Order: sequence, then structure tokens, then C-alpha cells
Amino acid sequence: MAKTIEIVNRKAAHEYQFISQHEAGIMLQGSEVKSIRMGHAGLNDAYCVFENGELYVRNMYIKEYDNATYANHESRRNRKLLLRKLELRKLERRVKEKGYTIIPYRIYFSDRNIVKVEIVLGQGKKSFDKRETIKEKDSKRDLERLKKVKLWAEVSTLEFFSALFVRGCLKSQFLKNHAEFNFN
Repeated sequence: MAKTIEIVNRKAAHEYQFISQHEAGIMLQGSEVKSIRMGHAGLNDAYCVFENGELYVRNMYIKEYDNATYANHESRRNRKLLLRKLELRKLERRVKEKGYTIIPYRIYFSDRNIVKVEIVLGQGKKSFDKRETIKEKDSKRDLERLKKVKLWAEVSTLEFFSALFVRGCLKSQFLKNHAEFNFN
């Protein structure tokens, strides 16, 4: 079985709240496809912009292919995304009206071995939103650790909630999110 290549912009999940996701094709040269197949691409500083009703990815890094001839590509050139006109109009309308932004989140090969880009319509998170998501991830990780060790019977409810209060998670919020646990 062939190794599947998937390049993900993990920073985007931390910086933005995702509203909707879309799959788009991308116009590439042959050397760019070969470089992506080898895993030499990055989405860290990439963003999408509308120009004349068409969507382009800017600042996406694809390393120059070593074995290419004079027809090698530029590493950070603008690349056109391929979407249906209806989808383009909807995205452009939402970006203009509500101040959302379009971020390329993932590059992968489809079932037919075609390079696809997953773009995300997102809204920037505030710093307190980022802190809340970090707290939620920490509390979920602590719960999973307790489940694995099976210390539920040995840990008293008071000790458990005092540890959660130290992390900044409220008891009512925790109980709302984790109703499957019974603390009687």
C-alpha cells in the first residue's frame, strides 16, 4: 500500500474557529506535484485571497524539486484554487460581509491521486478563547489518564474537583460536558 501524504496546518486550528470546510482543486506544475508527493510543502503562512472572482492561495511553500530542469517552479508563488462558481460566490460574500477569512488547512492526494486542498472558512479567535480551548484539552487529557489507570474508585470526588478548580474548570461546566460520569 502506498504511503499517503497529508500536510496539515495545525497552527490554523489554534488561531481560528472553523465555520465551514471545502475541498478544492489546485493548479500546479509537474515539479510542484512531485515535491508535494515527497512531503516538501508547508502551509504555515498561507492564506487565500479573491482576485477577479477567483480564489488564490498566497504564500504557500512548496520546495523546488531537486531533479527538475530549467522549468522548475517558484517556491512561494500564487496558486489558483479550483471551486465551482456557486461556492466561490458564497465564500466571497461571507468574507466581505462578516469579516471571515479563508485558510488553507490541509493538502492531500485524493483517491484518484489528484492534489486537493481543504480550505476552511474561519473567524479569528480572541486570546481568551485560545485559553479556554487549552483548558478544555488539558481537562480531557486528565480524564483520559484517569480512565486508563482506572482510579475512579480510588479518587474521591472532592480531590478530583479540587484538581479541576486549580486548572480553572468549573464544576457545573465540567458536569455539563461530561454527563456520563456519576459522582455520587
